Amino acid sequence: MEVKHGRVPPGPQEKYETTDNLLDWMSRQFKIFGDIYKASVYGTSVYAIRDVEFAHHVLVENWQNYVKGEMTGRVALLLGDGLMVSEGDLWKRQRRMIQPAFNHESMGALTELIMAVNSRLLRKWQVAARGNESVNVTHDVSGMALEVVLRFILGDDYEQVGSHFDLLSQEKARDMAFARSFRASGKIILQIIDRRRKDPATSTGALGMLMQARDPQSGQLMQDRQLIDEILTLIVAGHETTASTLNWTWYLISQHPEVEQRLSNELNDLTTFSEFDDLPRFLYTRQIIDEAMRLYPAGWLLNRKALHDDQLGEYFVPAGTEIYVPPYFIQRHPDVWEEPNRFNPDRFRPDNSKHRHRLATIPFSAGPRNCIGALFARIEMQIHLLTIARYLRLRYIQSSPIELDAAVNLRSRYDFIMYPEVKIVGNSEAAASDLDP
Repeated sequence: MEVKHGRVPPGPQEKYETTDNLLDWMSRQFKIFGDIYKASVYGTSVYAIRDVEFAHHVLVENWQNYVKGEMTGRVALLLGDGLMVSEGDLWKRQRRMIQPAFNHESMGALTELIMAVNSRLLRKWQVAARGNESVNVTHDVSGMALEVVLRFILGDDYEQVGSHFDLLSQEKARDMAFARSFRASGKIILQIIDRRRKDPATSTGALGMLMQARDPQSGQLMQDRQLIDEILTLIVAGHETTASTLNWTWYLISQHPEVEQRLSNELNDLTTFSEFDDLPRFLYTRQIIDEAMRLYPAGWLLNRKALHDDQLGEYFVPAGTEIYVPPYFIQRHPDVWEEPNRFNPDRFRPDNSKHRHRLATIPFSAGPRNCIGALFARIEMQIHLLTIARYLRLRYIQSSPIELDAAVNLRSRYDFIMYPEVKIVGNSEAAASDLDP
């Protein structure tokens, strides 16, 4: 495309100070300068955009001109050269080798695993309900999501080594100390790899698939260092986004009784659930998850860096410019969404979605670098709601304003403590055994 040297977006004179909340700071600038502004963030020249066409250009139309930016470099301290961080030929090769672990056939086989983990969580919450005791929803859904992704990846080795990864659900900080502790988990992965090479019959789970995956062009296997980086990346990405979304989903449902009632009505016809192909029948359940991800996208900020000069509308983008693409603000854009801050799952009814820009929501990014585990996450979240909401409702009495923790992922600053209540189906309590796999 022809690039015109010219206009630079307006923006604040003051630099972003790390003592300020970045999400709040960006919100103020969008209110002042509109859909694109230039700013200095972390000492780097940044264009922040919330226009869906600009986002489409960066993530889809001209994606090859944009690599992961400096913020992703910080993630590399945690994940090495895994799929989330790598670029160029390395990324293309790794994406091709990892993709089969996340195809429809592989995901369909996960249904029983996800149901089993959530059935155990259901029974725990039912015991609390009958004792009129509270549960820590934030902690419990985090533990559930971690167990699911670890069982998916480690297979039969989960029982022996799964506890080594508990810090992901127990430690909220995502600082250098956390990064060092988590990177040390790579030694556990290497021990499993070495043991499986001696006994290939034990090579179950996604790890087994990746150990056998070969580059279609060279025929080579992954080297151990790369294999470890990919496994650690899949564990973090597969845990944090799902846990955060479900945490917000339960909060939103608890604050909207009419949504909880419609969800119950949809699930009342459910007697058994065991098939991957059953999921599309539960449309309202999916709409609730989509709306929760719209309001509280776990990956609230995507960042890219221009390799070459480019153009965004009338604005010139010099090579080296960092581009911030924040799903949080795109998905609450008042020109795209009516009453953008209101929780309304009906926005995602098929007849309400067909004319909307496809990047109006980007909870899993977009373009060639979209999240490889998007289908995994959607299946897991829907099965979780199908399993729990059929039998329980969760009550949350808000005692203070909800605060956002906008770090790498968008989380609630404080845990949601809720009271589960057993639902009455027909003339009796719903029984969890109906859904046991």
